[in-house]
Amino acid sequence: MSGDSLLLADYLDYVLLAEKLGFTNIFMVEHHFTGGGQVSSSLGLLTYLAAKTSRIRLGTAVIVLPWHNPAILAETVATLDVLSNGRFDFGVGKGYRPQEFSGFCIPQEEASGRFDEALAFLRSSWTETDRFSHQGKFWNFEQVQIEPRTVQKPHPPLWMGATSAESIARAAAEGVNLLLDQVAPIAEIGKRVKLYARIRDEARGDYNASQIAVTRGLFIVGSEHERLNVIDKYAKLLGSAGALKWLGGDNAEAQSQAYKVSDAPLIGTPEQIIERLADLERCGVDTVLISDMSGSKETLRTFAAEIMPAFDPRGPAKSAPVALKG
Repeated sequence: MSGDSLLLADYLDYVLLAEKLGFTNIFMVEHHFTGGGQVSSSLGLLTYLAAKTSRIRLGTAVIVLPWHNPAILAETVATLDVLSNGRFDFGVGKGYRPQEFSGFCIPQEEASGRFDEALAFLRSSWTETDRFSHQGKFWNFEQVQIEPRTVQKPHPPLWMGATSAESIARAAAEGVNLLLDQVAPIAEIGKRVKLYARIRDEARGDYNASQIAVTRGLFIVGSEHERLNVIDKYAKLLGSAGALKWLGGDNAEAQSQAYKVSDAPLIGTPEQIIERLADLERCGVDTVLISDMSGSKETLRTFAAEIMPAFDPRGPAKSAPVALKG
């Protein structure tokens, strides 16, 4: 087997163990041309996992709509929903890495327009019962019908990555579930949860906490020295990926320092991580997507044995479902 095949095989075993340990979801990212081994064909990998799993929900966080033909994407998502027996969650986004847009020969300034058009087409494609046409700025389809029909009605749950007040309000008003980032401090997460809840209830009257998921970086350590070393490396990694731009302006060192003193990452002992998760729960967070920096099965086992019981819904503290972000 090639190195990439071995890495994928290890990851598949990792997800199967997560299901066995009681993790509720797996959300997969989509990235291209990185040279770093990130998943590019997330829907293909999730389709394979649909056949290998039976309980864990399978999701994307996110598929970047501007890069995809929306008709083919609609068919692929519907097929995955059928094969997973309605276990698919469809997270979508606009994309943010210039090298990916240039790699696809798509101007990044078209991202918003392409996203809006693709999302509108996808919703129509899953709800139209007869053939329909679409004429837009970027795509034109004549008398098409998307097959198969999705298991979940009217379609798989839609999730949208958002950080600004405007984009959060839009997601809430349109009935799209909300994916929050791994960088924002807990107090900021609380503000965003309140905004989404208020707008969704005003617009649709159907808000519940399961409609929001918050990503957090995870690394379980045994000492304070180890914790400081890990968080320093993680801050540099996020900075190089452009994920810290809103912290400390354009200064990379300021961004890194701001993140290192933040309460956002779940980097610490099991006891410290439990405290952070409890703070998130008090802010109204019900679902946490853990981005496991170690990628080790031992981390999964430790998390399940020493951290998850503190949030067992059968116990005194009401639990938040715990998901993986791969």
